[in-house]
Amino acid sequence: VQLVESGGGLVQPGGSLRVSCAASGFTFSRYAMSWYRQAPGKEREYVAVIKSDGGSTNVADSVKGRFTISRDNIKNTVYLQMNSLEPEDTAVYYCKAVILQRDYWGQGTQVTVSA
Repeated sequence: VQLVESGGGLVQPGGSLRVSCAASGFTFSRYAMSWYRQAPGKEREYVAVIKSDGGSTNVADSVKGRFTISRDNIKNTVYLQMNSLEPEDTAVYYCKAVILQRDYWGQGTQVTVSA
């Protein structure tokens, strides 16, 4: 199982960014995928989840209305579209898959929101 995040970077407050997570080594279309983030000095926190067929999603209250999770089961990739970014969104963003009750994480991608 391999998860590789990309797309992070520096963005101004109010800006947008889309991060991606490319998956390999398992049947991607059979598993839910989720995004988490970890800010400096804080615990890793849940951001969003999407079911295997993409038909159902959920996002944390802190990002509701600003972040959208989606997936492409042909490209084996899950996305997190982030709009109206705030400095508090600064964190390393990780994707996660749970396969046979084991958590798999990517290496993360840094998102920095600053003027």
